[in-house]
Amino acid sequence: MAENKDFNAEDEELDQVVLTLEDDSELVCDVIAYFPCDGRNYIALLPADDPSSDFFLYRYEEKGDDIELIDIEDDDEFEAASEAFDELMDEQEFGDMFEDDENE
Repeated sequence: MAENKDFNAEDEELDQVVLTLEDDSELVCDVIAYFPCDGRNYIALLPADDPSSDFFLYRYEEKGDDIELIDIEDDDEFEAASEAFDELMDEQEFGDMFEDDENE
């Protein structure tokens, strides 16, 4: 997971964000989902140049036009956020199955 993250948002409908890593290199990521879990907001990111890699999950807080990404350091919080993201992805795939049936 990226250690140091900064990005600015003009609105919440971001398609990509650029993470600045600890070594000052940049990693462009696609925003996969924004989702709530246990009263907090989370974001799932996937490196744009390697869609087969793992997702990055961060808690985020909105600060005006900026969004601050926060590392999830607590194992229980990370587990809960991961499960919420997995459920979201399962619901999306389930919904896509029905959309495919309707289009046939």
